[in-house]
Amino acid sequence: MANTETMERDTLAPAKELAAKGAKPFAGESADYREARTSLLAEEIELRRHIQRVAERRRALPPGPVAKGYKFLDEQGDALGLADLFGRHDTLFTYLWMYGPERARPCPMCTSFVGSLDIPAPDIEQRLALAVIGRSPVARQLAFARERGWRNLKFYQAVGDDFARDYRWVVDGEEGAGVLIWTRDADTVRLFWAAEGGSQTADPGFDPHLAPDPTPLWNILDWTPEGRGADWYPKLDYGSK
Repeated sequence: MANTETMERDTLAPAKELAAKGAKPFAGESADYREARTSLLAEEIELRRHIQRVAERRRALPPGPVAKGYKFLDEQGDALGLADLFGRHDTLFTYLWMYGPERARPCPMCTSFVGSLDIPAPDIEQRLALAVIGRSPVARQLAFARERGWRNLKFYQAVGDDFARDYRWVVDGEEGAGVLIWTRDADTVRLFWAAEGGSQTADPGFDPHLAPDPTPLWNILDWTPEGRGADWYPKLDYGSK
């Protein structure tokens, strides 16, 4: 893999060269601003290339572990196996959100992320299956979804504790969230990739998050002078505007 990556880098134009070609001065900007912005553009090009290299390495992972015979309930209350959630696809994206029966309301951060999946869900489902899984009954999940105006997502309830325990959704009684990608070959379902990390992998002064971060909220804030902030998180309700 390393040799392939080196060969690919050698065939690409240097990021600084592309940045110099792509930089377009805006009216009224200073020379200092343009120099700094062009230098930043080169870094952004390098970041894009690194994201692409990481995605290639992810796709090259060896076969993951075979999933057990977990059960889930759908909107009609029917029991389904993990393989049933794939529909016509051989790849399944699952998001395990923090809306267990002990919670009065879902996690605000989970809500923000799930909301960002709802509108593009029909597009995503052209390529893979998409499922949001909670520990609360589906009717309860759907009631909140309708409250938020979500219309496109499919919700399921995990049956029993095995799935939550095996994939670290609940650890020592504390509910977390999870992103897991699965593949199916006939009736065999394997874990392809799961988000890992948490506080153990966070850099000092930073809240742990995935790389690249899949949440549009954080990516937009990263483009701003204020950034994400040191202690700001989304809420379910911001009151009167």
